Amino acid sequence: MSVVDYSAEQSTGNHLLLTVNGEKREVPACDVRATLLDVLRERLGLTGAKKGCDRGECGACTVHLDGRRVLSCLTLAASAHGGEVTTVEGLAAPDGTPHPMQEAFHANDAFQCGFCTPGQLMSAIACVREGHAGSAAEIREWMSGNLCRCAAYSQITAAVAQAAPDVRRRDAERAGSKGERA
Repeated sequence: MSVVDYSAEQSTGNHLLLTVNGEKREVPACDVRATLLDVLRERLGLTGAKKGCDRGECGACTVHLDGRRVLSCLTLAASAHGGEVTTVEGLAAPDGTPHPMQEAFHANDAFQCGFCTPGQLMSAIACVREGHAGSAAEIREWMSGNLCRCAAYSQITAAVAQAAPDVRRRDAERAGSKGERA
């Protein structure tokens, strides 16, 4: 797999504005051909999202864009301009407390080598938020776009099921606190 150099020297001069993990970020001179994955990893230094297949087949690059899970290797960075991106690096609380899904993955040993874990976590949270964590079969179906070469699928399914109530509660609390500020 080759790495494409989307450095400023090769760019078209476009500036990309994103909110990444709650922080406003500007990517100067962003090549219009750059994927969101390449910008996150190469320009912003956020290497949690992995370049597994670079074809949208493995899910290792999954991030949230404006609250939806996307395969960042298939998403042009330019299409995310002005958007809000959450990567695995942005899941923990500001004080370092892990996200409930991260805690559940740890408790259920839902990772082996760890390569797929960032994408699995991002998809697992989206799975719950999308309302697809009602049963083990439903979780497996809605997580099927994320591959785990170590075959930790049963542990991942258990982690999603375990964390689902905490993720829902946390999201409801955050929505409530945002409503109070408005």
